[in-house]
Amino acid sequence: MKNTTQLKPEERQRCEVWTRVMGYHRPVAQFNAGKQSEHRERTHFVERVTRNRWERRPAANGLGAKPFRGGEVP
Repeated sequence: MKNTTQLKPEERQRCEVWTRVMGYHRPVAQFNAGKQSEHRERTHFVERVTRNRWERRPAANGLGAKPFRGGEVP
């Protein structure tokens, strides 16, 4: 069962999005038009979560298994 809440238009507010640029964080709304366009085209990283951080998986070279470490893409 999916439980959702609908807000009335007058209850909604703009969400401020920040991103890291050159080592510091900055709101995307402060970017110039070109940078904002570039930000929209970016591919965002999504980390997969496993039940066991050290889950065994096949090695890329097919020669055996190696441990799965959280940030690697299986």
